[in-house]
Formats: sequence, C-alpha cells, structure tokens
Amino acid sequence: MPVSPTARLAGHDVPRVGYGAMQLRGDTVDRDAAVALLREAVASGIRHIDTAEFYTGVNDLIREALRPGTDDLVLATKVGAVESPEHGLVAAQRPAELRAQVEANLRSLGVERLGVVYLRRADQAPGIVATGDQVVPLDDQLAELAALRDEGALEGIGLSTVTVEQLRQALPIGIVAVQNAYNLAARENEPELELAAEHGIAWVPFFPLGSGFALRDDMPASFRRLLSVTALPEVVAAAAELRATPSQVALAWLLQHRDNVLLIPGTRSSRHLQENIAAGALELPGDVVAALDAVAARPGADVGGRP
Repeated sequence: MPVSPTARLAGHDVPRVGYGAMQLRGDTVDRDAAVALLREAVASGIRHIDTAEFYTGVNDLIREALRPGTDDLVLATKVGAVESPEHGLVAAQRPAELRAQVEANLRSLGVERLGVVYLRRADQAPGIVATGDQVVPLDDQLAELAALRDEGALEGIGLSTVTVEQLRQALPIGIVAVQNAYNLAARENEPELELAAEHGIAWVPFFPLGSGFALRDDMPASFRRLLSVTALPEVVAAAAELRATPSQVALAWLLQHRDNVLLIPGTRSSRHLQENIAAGALELPGDVVAALDAVAARPGADVGGRP
C-alpha cells in the first residue's frame, strides 16, 4: 500500500516530513546559515515546523527567515517549561505560566495565532520533573489551553511526554497531536500511538533516530534503547539494499508504520535536510518492514546489553 504523502494536523493537510528547529539553538549556530536553511526547508515543501520559546533564539530565527503568518505554515510549539539563567530548563506548569508562554511564543514568532501548542508534562524522568507547586492537575492545564484556543491564540492543543491514561483523559477537550519518544528500537509508547491513531490524532515522535541523552539508571526503558537507531544492523542492511541512508530507512519505517505519523527531524545541514525530505517518498518492501518490525523484540536490543 502506498505511503500517504500528507496527514492532518490542526485542520491542515501537511507533508508528513516536517522540520524540528531545536538544533538551531545555541551560540554556535551561524545565524545566516540557519536562516538560509529554514528558507530552503519551506522552498522544498515543508509546511510543519516545530519550535519552542525555550529553544533560546530559535523563534527569532523563524520570524526572520519565514515571516510566519504570511503563508500556510503550521507552527508548533511547546509550553510547560522555561529557560532559567541560574538553573537551565525548569518546569513552568501552572496555568498562568502556560498562558504567559503562549503569549511569549506569539511575540517572538511575530504571529497572531499558533498552529499547535503542546503541553509538555513533567511527570517523569529524564528531563524536567515537576515538584512542589509545579505539580498541577492535567485538567487545569487543559482548561487554560482550551481558553486560549477559544480566544484564537492557537488552533490545536497537543500533548507531550504523556501516558496513555493522560491522553485518554484529555480526549474530550480535543487533542490534535501527541509528541512522545518513539522509534523503531524503542516502542514502549505503542499504546499511546494506537490510541492516537484510533482518534485521528497526529503522532509526532521525538528522537525518531535515537536519543542523545547519556545513559542513567533512572531513565525509562524507552530512553535506554539504542541511542543511534541508524547503527542497527537491520537498518544498515536495509539502507545498503535500497541505496538509501540509514536515517532515511528509519524515518521511512515510521511513516509506513502508521498513517497518523508526522516527522520533525532536525538538522543544521542542507544535505541532511534534503535526505530527510526524500525519506517521505521511500517505500520499504515487505521483507524489510518485517525485519525492522522485529528489532524491538530482538534480545540485546537495549544499549549495553541491558535486559
């Protein structure tokens, strides 16, 4: 069955390969090169760009490069955390803080309305974990985002780093997308993906090619999987057979796995950008899909031979 080239996101049909802008943050980024890359992405057909105000400086780059709001771009951002000069990324989960973050994203992107706003929950490691007054009921957060949606500040509400129970709890308010860790070697979030697919919710996995986190014992199993999906023997073999790159094979598997999957691979490289876009047209033969499907069940698939 041919892979669908587009999927629905917040009421828009967008190509299933988008762009994640997180790699454009930081003092080492060449601003002119970043602006050129963003313009190349849109010129090459990308219509879904993922960002966040706490990716310091990235929204400013997007505003300069693309003048968002003047075309059919779907801009997705995340709230639930802020960058602190003293402590780095910290939880900001209270409803008033979520509203302030939405307003900050609107200002820095220079738009009147955001495409998707993901609530980045902070219930579990790795990453930020909420404590004290940052432990906020999900319903209170969703009510604030729904109010912002009603006011026209955003088109769709998304969830990030959530359990299947939390996704089910949020369904009545209208969820358009979910961002959870997921790739062909780390599929612990399959129940969340299945529930999203059942309800026509876009699934936008982060770490589609693996995680850059250092291993720690407190990490969930999904983060202890192979850090580089592209090094898997099955992926390398498929790439050689199909004359593709391992990254393209891993991305194509995700697109073929479920119709509601949308990808936002990030890069600073024009070559990698074009390779990622081309992965959207790569159709994997049945025998390759079967070999890749079996990866998660393969003994020793975890990093360091962890059981």
